[in-house]
Amino acid sequence: MTKQKSSAPRRPRPADNAFKGANIRGGVNEPTYGGALSFMRRRYAKDANGADLAIWGVPFDAATSNRPGARFGPRAIRAASAILEGDPQYPFGFDPFAKLTTVDVGDCALDYGNHDDVPREIETQAKEILATGATLLTLGGDHFVTYPLLKAHVAKHGPLALVQFDAHQDTWHPEAGRIDHGSFVARAAIEGLIDMKHSIQIGIRTHAPATHGIEIIDGNQIETLGVGGVVKKVLKRVGKKKAYLTFDIDALDPAYAPGTGTPVAGGLTSREALMILRALAPLNFVGFDVMEVSPPYDQSEITAIAAAHIAMHCVALVALRRGTK
Repeated sequence: MTKQKSSAPRRPRPADNAFKGANIRGGVNEPTYGGALSFMRRRYAKDANGADLAIWGVPFDAATSNRPGARFGPRAIRAASAILEGDPQYPFGFDPFAKLTTVDVGDCALDYGNHDDVPREIETQAKEILATGATLLTLGGDHFVTYPLLKAHVAKHGPLALVQFDAHQDTWHPEAGRIDHGSFVARAAIEGLIDMKHSIQIGIRTHAPATHGIEIIDGNQIETLGVGGVVKKVLKRVGKKKAYLTFDIDALDPAYAPGTGTPVAGGLTSREALMILRALAPLNFVGFDVMEVSPPYDQSEITAIAAAHIAMHCVALVALRRGTK
């Protein structure tokens, strides 16, 4: 006797988890081509109260020295991240959101006509997120944004080791009142925001007037040291110091990240960058950002996809550290 099939129509899974999600833990399965696009389908929230991790966008690019467009970076990274949600994340083998209560708190509120207010607004709004106890992962935006982010994190944690993936040192002389993505590291060093003895830059392929005592692993050394050698240097340099990770997407070679404001040939491959990030799990990162994605110069979302994977690795690093506490 054949089993009679139910005539009741099959109901689709709920859509738009970014707005309608019943909770803020665990993965979901929505079509990658539909639904509201938060970062990896995390639920949008007005604040980060009760969350372990907050995803935040800062759509600002008025400090860029070459090609603009990074103001559209947060939107592009969120859209690209839709392909990642719903599966155990490679190479970690688990769903980080099963371990982390995570929300997307939207974007920083900025007045495009008052650039003098931008640093203070970013810092103030970042402090409000950090005051909830959540770890902050910021999507930029040009690299100037990292300066007020550092100020907000240092106000909570004290001076931090800076782990910077970048083609540029960003240590050009900071003129008073100047908003410039090429001098934020010098400004942070001069103001004592970063501990230079424990800070390191990875993938540098340009020259700047000063290093401020920060260790540099340049682009050619990536090849000679290999991933393992780079990781060893970073772990030794940072040690047990609280650290902040900033990833300028131009650390990648333009073949892997054409959509950026100041591309420089000879950079990391996506695989090298992700392998290095995965191996930095022992470090005590208290904050993260992914900067300088400029969608107008992207091709087939190559850059946004790379940035989404980098951001996902940051999420997984937080989950791994939470799991060891």
